[in-house]
Amino acid sequence: MAGLSSRSAVAIHALAMLAHRRGGSLTSTEIADSLDSNPVLVRRILGHLRDAHLIWSTEGRGGGWSLARSPRDITLYDAYAAVEEGQVFSRHTRPPSRACEVGRNIGDLLDAEFRSAERALEEQLGRTTIADLLQRILASDGEPRIH
Repeated sequence: MAGLSSRSAVAIHALAMLAHRRGGSLTSTEIADSLDSNPVLVRRILGHLRDAHLIWSTEGRGGGWSLARSPRDITLYDAYAAVEEGQVFSRHTRPPSRACEVGRNIGDLLDAEFRSAERALEEQLGRTTIADLLQRILASDGEPRIH
């Protein structure tokens, strides 16, 4: 079954780092260092965030990535939608047997359940902004709260 990839976690991590920078920029290498990841992989995720108008980049010396909107205006769902493709839940890779009572009827029922679960995921992720998340991160680490 297909599902969420780590792209959402990487995207949210990068957005939180950029919010923590408070208007400054970070390089993909700096973000990758925090993720303990490869800068090339991080740049791919950052490209999706840029395409979704959540961040922007400046090239050249002193360049880097910055938030395009206030952290209060970016939700976790925005990050998720920018980097994830397709549905979280999917049906069997091959259609079940039409000769079986369960196989004949399970598809439509699962589709309805999966749509409901995906709506709940979207609603939950839409309730938390990057600013909210960063505030919780800093509180966990004992740093002062952001305003």
